[in-house]
Amino acid sequence: MKNLPGVPGVHLEKVSTEFKRITTIHLQSKFFSELDVHSANLMKAYAKKGGVQGKQIKTIMAPITKDVDESTQMAIAETVFGIFVIRQEGAEPGDDPADVGIVLEGVEVMSELGTVAFAVVMLLGLVYALNLSYPQELKYTFEVLQKSIMELDANKLSNKAQVLKTLLSR
Repeated sequence: MKNLPGVPGVHLEKVSTEFKRITTIHLQSKFFSELDVHSANLMKAYAKKGGVQGKQIKTIMAPITKDVDESTQMAIAETVFGIFVIRQEGAEPGDDPADVGIVLEGVEVMSELGTVAFAVVMLLGLVYALNLSYPQELKYTFEVLQKSIMELDANKLSNKAQVLKTLLSR
């Protein structure tokens, strides 16, 4: 397993182990099994979204192809909390990315994760393992991941998360 740059001695396996210690839930198997159950309905719900929110979602989900250059490094340095995907110049949307990783406080803490789904689950694990607070602009995203997907503290949902949970259960 790889060490996390900037976080000495922390491995991918240790993040999963710490998550399980805190929650008693196996991070990866729970996330991916629930993602399998909900992914088709999630995609339908996001595809139907209109207005300003719909435009924001489509922009976020649109593939971006970039070479790794200074602007990419600057974007990573300015990111407080996120996942990056780097594609080679000329890559097709279905091609595997050159790199997928996680950024916390402008520091690349994980890379070579392979897929965005795996990066999401590891980011959620890092939030728990490092006792991080969700960024305000991502609070509903992480609420849905925590409460609807991972079923942690699922009895206390915000109205927005409850609406999405209802959509997913159809």
